[in-house]
Amino acid sequence: MFKLSEISSKELLTLIYSKNRTIIDIRTVNSYNGWMELGEPREGHIRRAVSIPFQWIFHPLWDTVLQRKNLRKNHTVVIYGINRKEIDVTAEKLHKTGFTDVRVYYHFIDEWCRNDVYPMEYLYRYKQLVSADWLKELMEKGKTDGSNNENYIICHCHYQNRESYLKRHIPGAIELNTDWLESPATWNRRSPLELKAALESMGIGRNSTVILYGEDSSRKHNNKYDEKNFGQLASFRCALILLYSGVKDVKILNGGFNSWMESGFTVSTGKSIPSPIDNFGVSVPFNPQLFIDQSDAKEYLSHREKSLISIRSWPEYIGEKSGYSYISRKGRIPGALFSNCGSDSYHMENYRNIDQTCREYGAVKKMWCQSGILRRGTKAFYCGTGWKASEAWFNAYLMGWEEISVYDGGWFEWSNNVENPIERGIPSDSHRNNAFYDFDFMSTGRLLKPISNVKAIPNHPV
Repeated sequence: MFKLSEISSKELLTLIYSKNRTIIDIRTVNSYNGWMELGEPREGHIRRAVSIPFQWIFHPLWDTVLQRKNLRKNHTVVIYGINRKEIDVTAEKLHKTGFTDVRVYYHFIDEWCRNDVYPMEYLYRYKQLVSADWLKELMEKGKTDGSNNENYIICHCHYQNRESYLKRHIPGAIELNTDWLESPATWNRRSPLELKAALESMGIGRNSTVILYGEDSSRKHNNKYDEKNFGQLASFRCALILLYSGVKDVKILNGGFNSWMESGFTVSTGKSIPSPIDNFGVSVPFNPQLFIDQSDAKEYLSHREKSLISIRSWPEYIGEKSGYSYISRKGRIPGALFSNCGSDSYHMENYRNIDQTCREYGAVKKMWCQSGILRRGTKAFYCGTGWKASEAWFNAYLMGWEEISVYDGGWFEWSNNVENPIERGIPSDSHRNNAFYDFDFMSTGRLLKPISNVKAIPNHPV
């Protein structure tokens, strides 16, 4: 019979900086990020801990989670959280899975959080990434931790998919069609006047608190994915455009509509009527630096302290596929760094957890470091048309990175100019780490085979 091995606070402190160990936080993703949901005296998690919420141990993709977290069965593993029973169950699960040195830590609240000697970390802008519980409390009380603004607006984001909104949405949420914020012809942000008018018609102003979410689906039509099925991805796109326009407080519902449904909360049907306003409050765009265009992208490629970053799938990057039915040319922008988004041009599995919440920021940071993407310097993300780049940008924004933007035209605009150079194939100095996988959680629930014959570069300090 497996005997639990308890570890003390002092023993855990010595393990933090040692090799061959993993510290696992089994609280919610939101608690890990910084929300003090369970009475924690301090924000965040034990330094260098990874996030594996207790609920995941019952998930059919549990083995995939272990692979993705790069857990080694011969390493020392320490489990901590709030609920002692959950800690024990997780430890027993790992032992049965084949982990040989599993230890439990029961004093996170009463010792670790209450003593500044014990180091903790948190996501810099964690209050911009909210849980379903947080949103429900805001709706019921009009204010909650992280928002005392009674002028809040909840937006159900979608792309030409009003049917999904009318069928079910969070009570009181108004619809936000991405077409209202970006041109259907170019997928670029609309003009300042158009953005101002659109936001005012939805009642969104400079001082509004806006909570965005969408509903994702893995449905295919004629064996192809449809942009209409990726509402949560649309919410990140809308978030960037709102911040660009000048909205001060923009939040994302972590996990999107799925997290609301998983919490068992009620939904509404039909249409919620917005309350238009007369004046947005500031000149639009208030933050023009959040987007760059083609001429800027070319300048980035020639500047030592600036980086253009491709947020696309591996087949798109090496030119096997264009990724989109409306883009004919295949390849990549020469000189751009690469961060694999996931399995294809419509999925962000390398930026998402199995429940579609945002992947833990430490893992994203490590992924970027191994691709040569560092905090210092000026960075612009791009993808096909700006959606995936917007989600990557929001990750950097949550981490507190500065001088970050999105090349709005992306591969769509770049490839349409026949004078622009392109590259195809696997570059000799590829930054595609062979420890990274393409995950296809939403459509098949399987871990795709990694590419292992591509050179990786070592970690860099962030």
